[in-house]
Amino acid sequence: MAHMQIMNDASKLLSDTPVLWRISGGLTAYPAAHDFMQARALEIALEGAQEMVWLLEHPPLYTAGTNANTDDLVDPKRFDVFETGRGGQYTYHGPGQRVGYVMLDLRKRGRDVSAFVRGLEQWIIDTLAEFEITAERRCGRVGVWVAHPDGREEKIAAIGVRLKKWVSFHGISINLNPDLSHFSGIVPCGISEHGVASLESLGKTITMAELDIALKRHFTRIFGPVVTDP
Repeated sequence: MAHMQIMNDASKLLSDTPVLWRISGGLTAYPAAHDFMQARALEIALEGAQEMVWLLEHPPLYTAGTNANTDDLVDPKRFDVFETGRGGQYTYHGPGQRVGYVMLDLRKRGRDVSAFVRGLEQWIIDTLAEFEITAERRCGRVGVWVAHPDGREEKIAAIGVRLKKWVSFHGISINLNPDLSHFSGIVPCGISEHGVASLESLGKTITMAELDIALKRHFTRIFGPVVTDP
């Protein structure tokens, strides 16, 4: 049944129109990135601008989604905290974490928010599988998870999206090699009974460039072709 659902999602999400693929080096300030993607989503919705995926890293910060519980902000003075319009609760962004902002027009991709989120999950799962990491969904828990032989489960990637006029913004984050102690200032996504993992903590020595290549390959399979931003 799950396989059939994923196949149905794939038929909805694919588009022949190339998506602009942008990668930014260094650290991008969160307010500037937020303002850009919000404006770009509006341009896509109202003016037919090209869809876009933007890969970047942020300096250390916490963001609060629309369902954030202030009790989950354990250390409010540790890093800057930004209110954001995406779904979900508190999350951390910082160096060593690949953030992918996804600005896609779902009017051309099935108008199915659940299928879109499953597509983002599958994008992450397939990308991590390339590095021999078995990542999985968990019912009732947002994001993508890894299970250890001793039964522990840890979150390796987060998903938080918002739609305006059927155009998405915000997106995903994958923990490549961030300082995992930075997550201790929040209860990530409101889930306290499970930890946080990274590719590095799982023993994988992968560069950000290698991760980006895999992300592009699996994005095109699920969502369609891309063209690199010059």
